[in-house]
Amino acid sequence: MTDWKEKIISWMERAEPVATKWLSQLVQCDSTTGREKDAQRITRDILVEMGAKVDMWEPEGDTLINHPLFNTTRTDFTDSPNVVGVFKGTGGGRSMILNGHIDVVPEGDREQWESDPWSGTVKKGKLYGRGSTDMKGGNVAALLAVKCLTDLRVRLKGDVIFESVIEEESGGAGSLAAALRGYRADAAIIPEPTDMKIFPKTQGSMWFRLYVPGLSAHGGTRYEGVSAIDKAFLVVQAIRKLEEERNAEIQDPLYAQTPIPVPINIGKIKGGSWPSAVADEVVLEGRMGVKPEEDLVAARESLERAIRKLCQQDEWLEKHPVKVEWFGARWVPSNLSSEHPLIRSLSEQYQTVMDQEPEIEASPWATDAGMLQTAAKTPTVVFGPGVTAVAHYPNEYIPLQRILDCAKVIALTLIHWCGIDDC
Repeated sequence: MTDWKEKIISWMERAEPVATKWLSQLVQCDSTTGREKDAQRITRDILVEMGAKVDMWEPEGDTLINHPLFNTTRTDFTDSPNVVGVFKGTGGGRSMILNGHIDVVPEGDREQWESDPWSGTVKKGKLYGRGSTDMKGGNVAALLAVKCLTDLRVRLKGDVIFESVIEEESGGAGSLAAALRGYRADAAIIPEPTDMKIFPKTQGSMWFRLYVPGLSAHGGTRYEGVSAIDKAFLVVQAIRKLEEERNAEIQDPLYAQTPIPVPINIGKIKGGSWPSAVADEVVLEGRMGVKPEEDLVAARESLERAIRKLCQQDEWLEKHPVKVEWFGARWVPSNLSSEHPLIRSLSEQYQTVMDQEPEIEASPWATDAGMLQTAAKTPTVVFGPGVTAVAHYPNEYIPLQRILDCAKVIALTLIHWCGIDDC
């Protein structure tokens, strides 16, 4: 392995121009939902040039919609193809999926960007633009790892499957479609923006909507009505209490550095119709974190129980209960033992490259890891070069050296995991 380390590091020292070119091209493509085609064509061309057997297809919404894990509001994937490249091994080794999403969140307020969000500008060793850190930089790291081994004529025994999928930001339909197409392996790495930390576990999440009823009255005699805004305060307090209770149950050391392992976030409030009228309804929308080992149904029921308990304690809400609705996207949690061979292999190669032990934590957000573990029956770890703090932010960036370091670790992990055919 030492000899391969030196060869891989030497190759990566010359690879920054390639990494910059690939990532700039990908970032310059606006691949928000429904516009992924151009970025996927670039990915396809890279894979073809590398000698992969390439599969590019638009998922069929009519087929996906009947699957219990399908959780995306969109069912028409025209111009939103998945791309998979398969690098066949010589046989007898373990296989690996390298999975990354090509879709990105919208750029937001352009006034908050110092340069065009789709520029792919490089400044002082960092490449800027929407998707650079989340997670096109991770995709490039995975591609570089495979190209490195290909250029060095490393003959892996196990297959390597590179997946560039759509819809991760909206619930994972792209990874589900890849799993249903038959792509699975002995292990998978998702190079999401983890700051080079290793995440064996990821939380899941679900979106909810709460309808809080009130009774309208004139603002001058507001005591004759029931303010839905006042009742909404009680609902928020009940949710905060539930959040505290759920997180107090978590003793996993992987969450030791996370203040709130599985938050329940209220992200949107709408209510009332007139300043001089008592609000007769407030609608709250939020995101509920799901523990890595928790079933989505069990998490949902815990919130519903908390709301029922609140309503039973309030005279108005007992007769006019809060309505709970689950809507939009949801993400399946993932849970991989820290002692799994994949974690040990990745950790060892990280230490070989970085000359220090890796930080191993639980992910503070959801990824496609749960979809791969559930739908593709593939043990999955999340590890990538992106900067967690700037994902979804204005002036998103990624250090180019991080991409190269991540690629070194992945390349060595592929050698260790898949095995080498010396014949």
